[in-house]
Amino acid sequence: YVPMKKILLSIFVIIALISCNSGTFKINGTITNAENEILYFENVGLLRIAVLDSVKLKADGHFSFKQKSPEYPDFYRLRVGKKTMDLAIDSIESVTVTADAQTPICDYAIENSPVSEQIRTLRCSAIELQKKINSANGKFDSILVDVETHKTFARRIIIENPRSLAAYYAIYQTINGAYIFSPYSKDDKKYCAAVATSFNTFMPKYLRSKNLYSLVMDAINSERNERKSQALQQIIDNEAIGYFDIELPDRSETLRKLSTFEGKVILLDFSAYQMENSIDYIFALRELYNTYHAKGFEIYQVSLDNNKFLWQQATENIPWVSVRGEDGANNQYAKAYNVQTIPTTYIISRKGEIVARENDFAKLKKLISENLK
Repeated sequence: YVPMKKILLSIFVIIALISCNSGTFKINGTITNAENEILYFENVGLLRIAVLDSVKLKADGHFSFKQKSPEYPDFYRLRVGKKTMDLAIDSIESVTVTADAQTPICDYAIENSPVSEQIRTLRCSAIELQKKINSANGKFDSILVDVETHKTFARRIIIENPRSLAAYYAIYQTINGAYIFSPYSKDDKKYCAAVATSFNTFMPKYLRSKNLYSLVMDAINSERNERKSQALQQIIDNEAIGYFDIELPDRSETLRKLSTFEGKVILLDFSAYQMENSIDYIFALRELYNTYHAKGFEIYQVSLDNNKFLWQQATENIPWVSVRGEDGANNQYAKAYNVQTIPTTYIISRKGEIVARENDFAKLKKLISENLK
């Protein structure tokens, strides 16, 4: 016979334990060869990376972080020194990570998170692919098989569960700033659309869902719009001395012409807010603008972001003109200006002549100053 008070007490203890663990997830494990170094636990958001917690590692390398579960599946990472470990968290989980701080960046083990393991494998594959491209010396035919091998693995992940964070991660992987999967590619479009549709169906209010859906719909609309090729041909047919005029919408859908700034010194910038080191690049542009704008200097920025939503968010507070076409990275004007890499910038004089193609900011300052005289 067990007294009723003891039974009730046991029930209350069980409920209390469950309550303490509900709505949270835990990341623990061991990072060796990192004594006295700081291990950061970060949320990798759509627009920024935020530090959630940190710990100074002891000799045994053990760590443990606990956080409130995200409303929607999201990306996180552990960072120590130059090594980062990507994680995908969906609802309540307890994930274990084991790593050596001195081994290659994607060399770590994950327990109890199959999606995080898929992301780690995708990441390792992309890193190896990047190395091969860097050593190909422009002979890209030699690595086409490697690209297809990576994409075949990624396609399997997408088909298996297009709603997973691993599928989302695969769609957004880049090499040299270009998406490995592009919704503008006939072969890739169905995979991008599968992930976008799944996220939009099951998580329509999620910022990532809106973001991806906007990207794919942009590509679909662009494909239907035959004016793209016609406009490009018109630019080529009407080539003249000086510069090609550009007319594209800004973030408020207002058409803005490059020729509006004739008589001023113009920095024509082809770049993307999705590119690596974008924040540093935008700060450098802002310094140029703040220094020379009052003297007759303007920036006309053509965004080659595939993602319209991200571009609109990023350009909300910039002081110069930023425009973007429906075709994103396949922008007709980028082709007309022979843009091969981003960023690419041109200096246009007060007379409307292209006087330089230059990306070095020290040289840009000198060129701007000289042409403002």
